[in-house]
Amino acid sequence: MAKDVIMPALGMAQETGTLLQWLKSEGDKVTKGEPLMEIETDKTTVEIEAPASGTLANVTARPGDEVPVGQTIALILAAGEATPALESKSTPAAAPAPPTASETGARPEVLASPLAARIAAEHDVDLNQIKPVGGRIQKEDVLAYLAAQKVELTGAVDGRVLASPKARRLAREQNLDLVAINGSGPEGAVLAADVLAAAAAPALKPILTPAVAATPLAEGEVLPMSRIWNVMVQRLSESWTTAPHFYITVDANASGLISWRERAQQRATEKLTFTDLLVKLVAQALRQHPRLNARWSNGAIMANAAVNVGLAVAVEEGLLAPVIQQADQLGLNDLAARRQTLVARAQSGKLSLADLSNGTFTISNLGMYGVDAFNAIVNPPQAAILATGRIADRVVPVNGQPAVQPMMTLTLSCDHRVVDGARAAQFMQTLTRFIEDPLSMLD
Repeated sequence: MAKDVIMPALGMAQETGTLLQWLKSEGDKVTKGEPLMEIETDKTTVEIEAPASGTLANVTARPGDEVPVGQTIALILAAGEATPALESKSTPAAAPAPPTASETGARPEVLASPLAARIAAEHDVDLNQIKPVGGRIQKEDVLAYLAAQKVELTGAVDGRVLASPKARRLAREQNLDLVAINGSGPEGAVLAADVLAAAAAPALKPILTPAVAATPLAEGEVLPMSRIWNVMVQRLSESWTTAPHFYITVDANASGLISWRERAQQRATEKLTFTDLLVKLVAQALRQHPRLNARWSNGAIMANAAVNVGLAVAVEEGLLAPVIQQADQLGLNDLAARRQTLVARAQSGKLSLADLSNGTFTISNLGMYGVDAFNAIVNPPQAAILATGRIADRVVPVNGQPAVQPMMTLTLSCDHRVVDGARAAQFMQTLTRFIEDPLSMLD
């Protein structure tokens, strides 16, 4: 019996998913458990495995389509099973035709898939000029239009190459020029697999420098936003407008932190960063100040039993906060390994929902960009977020005399519904003490 392939629900609040690409073609043999398609949710991009073994058939969703959760988008046929006939639908009685755009003077509404709209925008194509084969404009309609306009799709068009978003991201990570990669997708589009294959081959031309590759923006041009960026906008806007923020800033002498890292690195098998040390210190401080580890939910303050520390990671599509689960129970080696894995997954778009779930506190570190201090927005429903700047030499008083010391600025943003100033100050006192004297964690 044929097995339905549906758009899965990967989160409680997920209503739709966007199909990025099929990893198998219609008519291909598939094995249960092997990657079948790649989809994008509001949080991440994931590969979906085949639910059964057989032959892929009746594919109804195309790359770029946004599909409601639970909708069947293909079938997997058992051996010897024929493709079921599509159900015919009776034609309803003709209704009076609505007034046309020319009659009303309004500009006709253009329906297009997200991928079609993105390709059209990249090639400066007005969607109103494209006549779709079906009810809305799909990627193939845009490609056909560009071909009719004699655009060289496999080469550069105003500095752009037809490629999937994942392929562009991988090309940047591998420092490869898309123009030099032969695409295997429709109309020569470069796919992620093409970039990975090219990365294994020798001597590809390096990517253009930003000064050369950057395309000037037109006044008033609408820039594309990813689903992740849209979700970030919605959540942080809600946090900023509903959570009463307040901030506490302290300066900490990082001499003890630097010495601790040097000593710990001699015994560690993983490369330790200051972020790893801060996660450890923050997790221990949260154990002593559980109110900072709580959350605001349905008008009440709810405790969190686990200390799960999120790390703000910037990717092209927006801002993600993968979570180190049970951070207070991990040693430095395990913390470093987990942090490296999460950052790599975030940058390659491979974070799972488990990687992004159940965070109880977040750290945002911009020190690597030369930033001294900044205020962060609380990541709801968490109670607080810690913003850390760089470690820099400053002249500070030591025993009443000026001295040059490595200092760092820490800024704690709090949701006043969960945390008051006194509790926040006590947490920062503990954290500062840990930074300046890491052995005090043992007290």
